Amino acid sequence: MVAAPLSSLASVATPVHPWIAALLDALPVADGPATGAARDALAACGLPSRRQESWRFTDPAAIAAVAPGPLQSGSAPDHPPLSQRHFRLRLDALPQDLSSLHWPEGIDPLSAAEVASWLASRPPSEDATPEDWPALLNAACGPALLALRVRGAVPGVLELISEAGEASGVLPLRVLLLLDPDARLELLQVHRAAGSSLTSVQVAVELAAGAELRHGLVASGGADSVLLAGLTVHQQAGSRFSLTSLSQGWGLVRLEPQVVQVAGAAETRLRGLQLVDERQLADTHSRVRFDGPDGHLDQLHKVVADGRGRSVFNGAVCVPRQAQRTDASQLSRSLLLSDSARVDTKPELEIVADDVRCAHGATVSRLQDDELFYLRSRGIAAAEAARLLLRGYCQEILDDLPAAGGGWPVPSVIPAPEARR
Repeated sequence: MVAAPLSSLASVATPVHPWIAALLDALPVADGPATGAARDALAACGLPSRRQESWRFTDPAAIAAVAPGPLQSGSAPDHPPLSQRHFRLRLDALPQDLSSLHWPEGIDPLSAAEVASWLASRPPSEDATPEDWPALLNAACGPALLALRVRGAVPGVLELISEAGEASGVLPLRVLLLLDPDARLELLQVHRAAGSSLTSVQVAVELAAGAELRHGLVASGGADSVLLAGLTVHQQAGSRFSLTSLSQGWGLVRLEPQVVQVAGAAETRLRGLQLVDERQLADTHSRVRFDGPDGHLDQLHKVVADGRGRSVFNGAVCVPRQAQRTDASQLSRSLLLSDSARVDTKPELEIVADDVRCAHGATVSRLQDDELFYLRSRGIAAAEAARLLLRGYCQEILDDLPAAGGGWPVPSVIPAPEARR
């Protein structure tokens, strides 16, 4: 593997951050002008800073603590279908020839020409800022792109898996899904890590008229692990998109779902659950924009924070003048289990249209003493009562996750302080 020289960065006026310089030196030679441009932009941006609005609650120190080089996975790939209802693919061990796999009916890999055309239509921004940092990092690393076209109703669940394990380094992943008119797909992403690693995954989805995607994301990490997960969805009229995400254990996890209803008249449903403990930080920045009338959004974000864990939620909803008769609802609910846990929640509505129905809210609470008393008065021990209440709080989100084919259990709910004594 030949390292990419930093000579192409000579035009950068400011010094390159040492972590980024080391990462770029460790990467293979850029495989095209788009990757080279992304590396130049990454070098110019530097690491994210808390001076940027979208990063002001997020300490990038966890990123800088990861070894700045490609992660080498020693795990054996697991590609074959598990059953008629589950097809599993390892994103960190993609085969050279995707057409050699036995794909479920209705899913086909895009040709090299189709992939090149799509990438060329989305060049890196020349004025990129640290606000775009996760996507820029991913583009600069230039991982293989898993690009699939979906036709008709796909039977079963497509599972996309990454396993960083105890390895250290940066693991970049890219996925493109193009759903044809009236296509149907259930998708489950699973990301796991235990060591000092940075998993950077960027998923782009294009939903044609009448298409439907039910998308689940389950992420379980270690105290020194970092996950940066970006999702960009473009919905045509009549399409339906739902995202249910669950994260636990990461030193830093940052989820950035960005949804655009390009002509309105589409349905978007977002569900999120963050479980944080110790010194973990879970950060979600979502943005939904309606570029046409009669759009619908239903968003619910939940948090369980214990120890010195911290959660950040910034949910933006943009309703311009052309998006009349938009119906959007956004709710953030947080449960604190310790005096040291912290939640920063910032729902945002930007409304210009005058014929809309939009609502947002945020609550932060603890386990209710009267509910605990009720359960204990029925002979249930304090620890078990707390677990039951927590499970009930989380179940609303867990019920929306697509079912896995096996071997990927849903992370357990954080026990309440009463359960630890």
